[in-house]
Amino acid sequence: MKTRRRLLLGLGAGALVAPLRAALAQRSGRMFQVGYLGNSTPSNETSLVEAFRLGLRERGYTEGKDIVVHYRWAEGRIDRMPGVIAELLALKVDVLVTSGTPAVLAARQATTSTPIVMATIGDAVAAGIVPSLSHPGGNITGLSTL
Repeated sequence: MKTRRRLLLGLGAGALVAPLRAALAQRSGRMFQVGYLGNSTPSNETSLVEAFRLGLRERGYTEGKDIVVHYRWAEGRIDRMPGVIAELLALKVDVLVTSGTPAVLAARQATTSTPIVMATIGDAVAAGIVPSLSHPGGNITGLSTL
């Protein structure tokens, strides 16, 4: 089960980095700023962060060289998400990366201009996050597990 989860996370990270690369390609000549909102704690999301970092490296990004990732954690509390997202937006991140319906909804409510990359979300259409998976529109893109 762990191996299957790691494979899914690795594939998901690769799928996430493709839209991230498109968002970052719009601004060249400087270090890119990424806001990463984890739903729980760093110790609970080690595999997710490893997969995300691997996806970045596979696409030519090196943390500290051409990209800075600002990691923040909601510690399993949905009520913390708006504040954490506001903190990341105050850092003037180029893109927000998060997963799960509550976090993506909070990010969507916080900004209509900063690109949001959603990871491992259930049904983004049914949740009202995007009108369709093929044409998400707005500032949200990413991966649905359905």
